[in-house]
Amino acid sequence: MDTGTHVVMGFAIGGLASLDPVVAGSHATTIGVMIATLVGSQVPDIDTVLKLKNNAVYIRNHRGITHSIPAVLLWPLLIIAVLYPFIPEANLLHLWLWTFLAVFLHVFVDIFNAYGTQALRPFSSKWIALGFINTFDPIIFIIHIIGLFLWAFGADPGYTFLVVYIVLVGYYFLRYFAQRRVKKKVLDIIPDAKTIILSPTMRYSHWRIAVMTDSSFHVGRAHNYQIEMYDKYHRIPIPETPELNAARQDKNLSAFLSFSPVYRWEVQEFEDMYQVRFIDLRYRSNGHYPFVAVVHLDKNYQIITSYTGWIFSEEKLQKKLDILTN
Repeated sequence: MDTGTHVVMGFAIGGLASLDPVVAGSHATTIGVMIATLVGSQVPDIDTVLKLKNNAVYIRNHRGITHSIPAVLLWPLLIIAVLYPFIPEANLLHLWLWTFLAVFLHVFVDIFNAYGTQALRPFSSKWIALGFINTFDPIIFIIHIIGLFLWAFGADPGYTFLVVYIVLVGYYFLRYFAQRRVKKKVLDIIPDAKTIILSPTMRYSHWRIAVMTDSSFHVGRAHNYQIEMYDKYHRIPIPETPELNAARQDKNLSAFLSFSPVYRWEVQEFEDMYQVRFIDLRYRSNGHYPFVAVVHLDKNYQIITSYTGWIFSEEKLQKKLDILTN
């Protein structure tokens, strides 16, 4: 989920902790749990700082090791190791339990969006992405805000957020069944589909669709369970050519390929260079595919410059590549 949702979840878990008699009976434990759940609900996303280095490192590592099983176990210990010396009157066991819950829920809810996490590391490096909750879901965020307002105006935080999370469990089931219904509609249109990737948007009834068959890729959108397919591309295996073999050694393209399961590629030859472009087909927006990897090679197949990331116009992409080249 996005940072804002994780913040309100941190407050919500802190409020929910008031149902714990040990927390409710100790002012120090209450304060400690609130601080710890706020930190715990954010700390797995500390790898966002990798974006400051470059997009390739960020794409390869975001929601990787920081969301792994060892990390889920170690983050609470690290948080209370820093926090506990400042509030030694707090109950250590219950401080750890609620901190662990905050960290665990952060990682758990992240598996429901299209980006997913490597939550099973080190046992598996597979990305788990169930893909029926958007990274920012307005309904989830608003329900948390309503709970916080009720708390602010005197409602019992424990029971308030208990109700909030019961409602949200129901909402998650609704989204799951909505996703299944859209997939069935897609199969009615493309019965030979081997892989169907649905990416939820911020609008409840809108889904982006990417479909893979043995011979083609299909791109479309669902609105109120009505399917509209926009583009179709033939699946062409990446050939063993000098320019593509050289481009695949580039760190940006390598990161793109580690992340993107449905893409097309193209090679353009210019007077003084080759341009290799890979385009992720999952995120079509206003007729444009914004998530790309581009590599420029000279005539000796040496990499001149490259980029991977989100670019929403061809003009901005060329400016980005010019800046990197210079």
